[in-house]
Formats: sequence, structure tokens, C-alpha cells
Amino acid sequence: MASQLLPLELIDKCVGSRIWVVMKGDKEFSGTLVGFDDYVNMVLEDVTEFDYTGNHTKLPKILLNGNNICMVGIFHGTNLRLHH
Repeated sequence: MASQLLPLELIDKCVGSRIWVVMKGDKEFSGTLVGFDDYVNMVLEDVTEFDYTGNHTKLPKILLNGNNICMVGIFHGTNLRLHH
């Protein structure tokens, strides 16, 4: 039987990696995962914020509220793998 990977274990494996985060509403963020807590609040560095109009904003660091996260994608090379 294959071992199961729990959600927080998966996120822990992504620390230091580039991820894509889709939020409730109309915002999405791409950045390097610096850390997270048990509530899946996340700190990202080297962030690009995207909104529904297609505009994007560069930010050095951001704290995302885990209650507002809908989906997380993990970049593997040039590919994006989605986890929701």
C-alpha cells in the first residue's frame, strides 16, 4: 500500500519552492513559499499578484490568510501541478 501524504506534509515539502495560490474572490499569487502555519497562512517572497483584469503587481513579501486560499499549485520545472 502506498503511503499517504497529508495536506500539511505536502505544503511543508514546498517550502523554498515556487507556488501558485488561487484565493477566494479575484486574486492569484505566484511566489516562493517561505513558511506556513497549521491554519495554512502562508508567507511568500518574490511575489507576483494577479487580478481578474489581467493586471499584475510585484511584491517583495506577502502574508496570505489560509481561510481565503482555494487552491495551491506547485511549479516543477516549467510545469505547474495543482492541489486543491
